Amino acid sequence: MSSLDPITLAVIQNGLIQVCNEMDLAFVRAAFSPVISEALDRSDGIYAANTGELIAQGELGLPVFVGTMQFSTQAVIERAKNVKPGDIYIVNDPYLGGTHLMDVKFVRPFFYKGKLWSWLANTGHWPDLGGAVPGGFSANATEVEQEGLRLPPVKLFKEGVLDEEILSIILSNIRIADQRIGDIKAQAAALAVGEQRLTDLLDKYGETIVTDAIAELKIRASEQMRSKISAIPDGDYQGIAYVDSDGVVNEPLKIDMKITSKGDELFFDMSGSSAPCMGPMNSVIATTKSSVYLAIKHIFPEIPINAGTFEPLNIKDPVDTFLYAKYPRPVSGCAAEVSQRIAEAVFNALVDVIPDLLFAAPAGTSGNLAIGGFDPKKDKAYVMYVISGGGYGGYLEADGLSNGCSTIGISKTTPIEVMEQYYPIIFEEYSLHEGSGGAGEMRGGFGVNYKIKLRRGSARASMVMDHGRYGPLGALGGENGGLNTVKVTTNGEDYIPPHLSKDQDIQINVGDSVSVSTPGGGGYGNPLLRDPEKAAADVKLGYYTAEQVSARFGVVLDPADLSVKLAKTKQLRASRS
Repeated sequence: MSSLDPITLAVIQNGLIQVCNEMDLAFVRAAFSPVISEALDRSDGIYAANTGELIAQGELGLPVFVGTMQFSTQAVIERAKNVKPGDIYIVNDPYLGGTHLMDVKFVRPFFYKGKLWSWLANTGHWPDLGGAVPGGFSANATEVEQEGLRLPPVKLFKEGVLDEEILSIILSNIRIADQRIGDIKAQAAALAVGEQRLTDLLDKYGETIVTDAIAELKIRASEQMRSKISAIPDGDYQGIAYVDSDGVVNEPLKIDMKITSKGDELFFDMSGSSAPCMGPMNSVIATTKSSVYLAIKHIFPEIPINAGTFEPLNIKDPVDTFLYAKYPRPVSGCAAEVSQRIAEAVFNALVDVIPDLLFAAPAGTSGNLAIGGFDPKKDKAYVMYVISGGGYGGYLEADGLSNGCSTIGISKTTPIEVMEQYYPIIFEEYSLHEGSGGAGEMRGGFGVNYKIKLRRGSARASMVMDHGRYGPLGALGGENGGLNTVKVTTNGEDYIPPHLSKDQDIQINVGDSVSVSTPGGGGYGNPLLRDPEKAAADVKLGYYTAEQVSARFGVVLDPADLSVKLAKTKQLRASRS
C-alpha cells in the first residue's frame, strides 16, 4: 500500500485530469473546423514513457479514444528514433492503434529535467483526408486507399519546428487543404499547453510523489474494477448485435459477444462474429478493444480511467472476423458505427444478470453525413460533416434521454446556425423523431429528424450510418427503438439508399435536399407495465399517437380528454404489487 495520504493522492489524480482537460479546451478553442470546435470530436491524454499505458485522459474527450490513443502511442514508441523536446509525431494509420483515417493523432514526448517522462497525445477528427469522397466516409470502399491518406508515425514537428515538406505531402493529398493548417496548429498548441501544465504539476509536488501517485492510482483503479466485476455472478453470457450491412454486400454482419465472468475478471470472446467484409465496416483491433473498454466504463462510470481500469478485462483477439481488420480492409465505419454495435453486444449480454446497472440499447449511430462541394458565393470548396444525436435506452428508474450523443463519445451536433453560416445549406427541419422510442415500462428516448437543402452550387453527399435495418435492442421485454432512415430528394424525386443508411457520392444541386431520421432508444421492461399516466402524458406531448400507445403499451385513451382507461395493464400491475 502506498505511503501517500489520501488527500495528496486525490489532488494529484485530479491534477493529472485537469492537465488533460486544459488540453481539450485549448484544442477546441483554437480549432478551425466546426467538427472540433463545435461538435467536440477530439480527446487528449497522458501516456507512460516506456509502455504507452494510459495515465490520464480528460473528462471532455471521446471515450472510444481511451483505448485507441494508448495503442497508437505504443506504435509511436516502437518506431520513434532520436526523440527530442518539441518533436510531434502525426499518425492516423488504422492498423497501428487507430480508428478510421479521419481521426488524426498527434503524439509528443514530454521531458522533465532532461529526461523523457511521458507522452502527451491527442486525437482530432479532420473533416477530410482525401479518398474517393469528400469527408472520407466512402460507403462503397473495398480497400483503405479509397478512404484517404494513411500516415504512419512521422515527425511533423521537429524540435518545435513544423516540417514543411511533410506538411506539403499531406496538404497535397486532401481537400480544403488551406483550412487544415488552423487545425494542425490548434492540435499542436493543445499539447504545448499540456507540457506546461504537467511541468507545473511536477514542480509543485515533486517527481517522486507524482510518479508514486500514478503507480498507486493504477493499482486502485484495477482493484475498483475487480470489486465491481466480483458482483457479477460467475457464468457465461451471450449478446448479439447486428450491423445493417458493410455498404457493399447488402447483408447484415453479426457480432457474437460471449462474456465469461470468473471471480474478479471478465473474458470476452467475439470469435463467432461474421467474417471480414468487403466494405468499410471492418474494425481494427484497437477500436474493437476500446469499444469493450468503453462499454464496461458505461456500466461502471464511477471508476477512474487509467491503464489499471482495464486490467481485469481479457479480450481474445477475434481473428478471421470483421472485428480484426488487417490491411488493406477498409475501415471508415469502425470508429463511429461498429464500435457502438460492439458496446451494444456487451450491454445485451449482461443486462439480464445486472439489470439494475444496465439499460436498453441507445441509438448507437453517429449518423455520419458528409456533404462536399464548391460555394460560388464564397469562391471556395467546403466539406460539411454532420453528426447527430438519437434516443437513449430506458433503464430501471426512468425513460431514455432524447437526442443524446452517441455511445462512443460526447460529441454533439454542430449548431445548425453555425453550419448555415459556414456552408451553402439551410436546415428546413430539425425536430423530434416522434414515435421512435421503443415501448417499455420505461420507454426509450427519441431520435431527431432533420432536412438539409442545398442553396448554392452543386455538391456530393455520402453517409455511413447504421440501425436502418434493425432498431436499437430493447431489454427485459422492451421493444426495439425506431429505425434510422435517409432520403435524398433530387429534382423532386425521392431516393432511398439500397443499404438504407449507407451510400456515397450522391450528386445534389440547388434545391435538392437530404432528410435523416435518427433512431430512438430501446424500451426497458414489459410495455404493459408502463404507468398509464405516463403513457397519457406522452400522447399529450406528441411523442406518440393515441393509437401507438394503445397498440404498444396496451393503454386505451379517451380522445376527448386523454383520461386513462386501463386495458390489460390493470391486472398486470395489480399482480406485480
